[in-house]
Amino acid sequence: MSIQLDHEELHRLLAVLADSDIQEFRLEGEDFRLEVRRNLPVSADLTAMTSVSSVSETPPQQVPQLKVDTSAPSNPPPPVPAARADLIDVTAPMVGTFYRAPAPGEPSFVEVGNRIGVGQTVCILEAMKLMNELESEVSGEVIEILVENGTPVEFGEVLMRVKPG
Repeated sequence: MSIQLDHEELHRLLAVLADSDIQEFRLEGEDFRLEVRRNLPVSADLTAMTSVSSVSETPPQQVPQLKVDTSAPSNPPPPVPAARADLIDVTAPMVGTFYRAPAPGEPSFVEVGNRIGVGQTVCILEAMKLMNELESEVSGEVIEILVENGTPVEFGEVLMRVKPG
């Protein structure tokens, strides 16, 4: 699944984030990465740039903060057991919350040992209150499910492993 945002969708997303209590948000696509962080401490560089001369009679004003993060993610996905060469990793195509079933109390989409087919729903990833069904891109047997129900996942995190066939 490829994530693409046009200019209008980006503005709507930022408006929703501005009206929410979310302090940090990250969205990654094949060719972009968007990070929004609020309430960050003021850096020395920003403080120096916004200082007011002693000649001025106006009080200093609060300057909105914008931080571009060029470093590696601060919370990398948890380590996963080493992959076996004969298994295919099913990874998260987006940041979200992993759900094994369509609703609480309902049976899981798949269990370890189940056979799955191409296009079969294997889980749901909730992102911004939208439920996104993740469909299998391979036929085979589910060998491992590496994420607990209701757990937040990162883009590219391994959710389960399938033995093709």
